[in-house]
Amino acid sequence: MEKQLITFFLSGEEYGIDILEVDGIQRLKEISITKVPQTDSYIKGIINLRGNVIPLIDLQERFDLGTGNLDKDARIIVVYFKEKLLGLLVDRVDEVVDIEVDSIEEPPEEIVPIENKYLSGIAKFEEKLVIILDIEKILSEKAEKEILEMTDSLV
Repeated sequence: MEKQLITFFLSGEEYGIDILEVDGIQRLKEISITKVPQTDSYIKGIINLRGNVIPLIDLQERFDLGTGNLDKDARIIVVYFKEKLLGLLVDRVDEVVDIEVDSIEEPPEEIVPIENKYLSGIAKFEEKLVIILDIEKILSEKAEKEILEMTDSLV
């Protein structure tokens, strides 16, 4: 059995998201970002995409990897998050890959502390490792509450 992942890069490391959780991919330079005051620093603001107001998260900053590399390759991956849409800012999107489910392992407890619970697994693919994210767990409880309130009040 296979699972399809969209792979992308943050600070030179390859990550993946289940393709069934993805609504689309947008070029960053084509999107206007509106800042929202008093939110976590990794919440870059909100964007208007096809009439939907969508919160934008800088994954590189969320994972304490520094600030995002916002060059011509930067993309926004729009994902489904708790019945809403959420934009994830990444350095670049790579490809869609088919991964054998048997090649996905749980993240080792020794290197993945409890605060990194947003990793759902590690896939072995073509002599490399792809870190698979759990979209439902990438936000802190505080940020999740802020985002859900933000999108509810803007609808």
